[in-house]
Amino acid sequence: MAAVDSEGSGAGRAVVVIPTLNEEASIADVVRGIPRDLIDRVIVADGGSKDATAARARTAGAEVIDAGAGYGRACLAGALAAQGAEIVVFMDGDGADDPRAIEQLIAPIRAGRCDFVIGSRTRGEREPGSIAWHQRAAGILAGWAMRLVCGTRYSDMCAFRAIRRDALLDLGMREPTYGWNIEMQMRAAQAGLRILEIPVAYRRRSGGHSKVAGSLRGTLRAGARIIATFARLSFRSKQQLHRLRVERGLSSAKQAERDQRAR
Repeated sequence: MAAVDSEGSGAGRAVVVIPTLNEEASIADVVRGIPRDLIDRVIVADGGSKDATAARARTAGAEVIDAGAGYGRACLAGALAAQGAEIVVFMDGDGADDPRAIEQLIAPIRAGRCDFVIGSRTRGEREPGSIAWHQRAAGILAGWAMRLVCGTRYSDMCAFRAIRRDALLDLGMREPTYGWNIEMQMRAAQAGLRILEIPVAYRRRSGGHSKVAGSLRGTLRAGARIIATFARLSFRSKQQLHRLRVERGLSSAKQAERDQRAR
């Protein structure tokens, strides 16, 4: 995969995608806090907000698209809308992600060292009350499971991440719900992308209500989708490994046959 040159006209163009659903209390400050010397465009992919999220995002300087229902669907819609970008940064619209970390996320990609950089709240500084214990535990457990299946070590499923847009589109992402993050991490590992995890600071949401951690129902629904996505991609990984072993076996058999004939 070719390295991204950070010099020259238009090189390393980066777009921030923010999936939203009823984040009117925080979205304007989130958009305004994004460093425009590093980011060319901000796309708010709205999932059907019933409040003033879209209007406040536009006023703050973001482009707003109607993405339809579903977290993953909004992320994909934003990535597709980011035409001309080489890097896509994903972050939440609740004010918990520190936009100052964007530079750390995109720098290794612009330097050509990585294809995918993901933030880790587990390894970073966390404001008291910003993340529930079960969220931390879920991220750690998912990280261990992904390492067993994919061979790549993760410590979190943090939404704050950056990836080369062409690499993302090549992954064949299809999960429309909260399984999107783990799907990206597993597909990136299975595709052999150059992956880097960095610690990022995490703050308490600046307003609104969490769709996942804010209720038992939300937590259970998101957890079910994450588990289902993990299971689906684990099965896919086993199939790929089986095909690779079969291909290697056939190749070895053919080589042995050629060697026998040569004698």
